[in-house]
Amino acid sequence: MAIASGTTLADYLVPTHDTSRGKTLLRDGLLVFGFSLLLALCAQLSFELRFSVVPITLQTLAVLLTGAALGSRRGSLAMLVYLLEGAVGLPVFAGGTGGFIKLIGFTGGYLWAFPVAAFVVGLLCERGLDRRPLTSAIAMFPGTLIIYGIGASWLAFALKLNAAKAFALGVLPFIPGDLLKLVIAAALLPIAWAIVRRRTAM
Repeated sequence: MAIASGTTLADYLVPTHDTSRGKTLLRDGLLVFGFSLLLALCAQLSFELRFSVVPITLQTLAVLLTGAALGSRRGSLAMLVYLLEGAVGLPVFAGGTGGFIKLIGFTGGYLWAFPVAAFVVGLLCERGLDRRPLTSAIAMFPGTLIIYGIGASWLAFALKLNAAKAFALGVLPFIPGDLLKLVIAAALLPIAWAIVRRRTAM
C-alpha cells in the first residue's frame, strides 16, 4: 500500500480498519485527547529560572510532535483541548497549575501560540516534509519561531518591556534547549516513517 499524500503518521500508526465516519471520528477524538495529555505531561517537567517568569519545559517538543503526528487540524485541536483543560482548572499547565488566569498571565502568549504552531507544523508535515531529518527540521522550525514570536510579544505587553528585554527574558535563554528539542523531533519522525514504510510494504 502506497503512502497517500496529505496523510500523517497517526493515519498509519493508528489506522482504522472500519472506514465508517463514526469509527474515524472516534479514532481522531482519542488521538486529540491523548496528545493533549502528552502536552500536559511534558508541562510537568518544569524548571523555573531566577531571571525570567518563563519556565523551561518539554512543551515545545510535544507541540512539534503533535503537529507532525496528527496534522494541521487534529494537531491544533489537541492544543485547544489542552488549553480548555487548563482553563477549567485542571492542573495541566507548567508546575501543575491551572485556571483561566494562566492564559492571560505573563506566559499566556506561549500557551496561545501552541495551536498556531501545531497547525503550521502539521500543514508542512502533511506535505511530506517529515519524511527526512533535514526537511523535518525545516518543518519544525516555523513552529518554534511562532511560539517565540507570540510568547515574547505577549510577555513584552504584559510586563511593559521593550523588544530587546523581551527577547532576553523570553527567547534567548531557551534557544539551546529548543534547538535540541527540534533536533530530537526531526530525528524521531523519519524513524517512525521508516517503520510505516516497512509495514505498508508487507
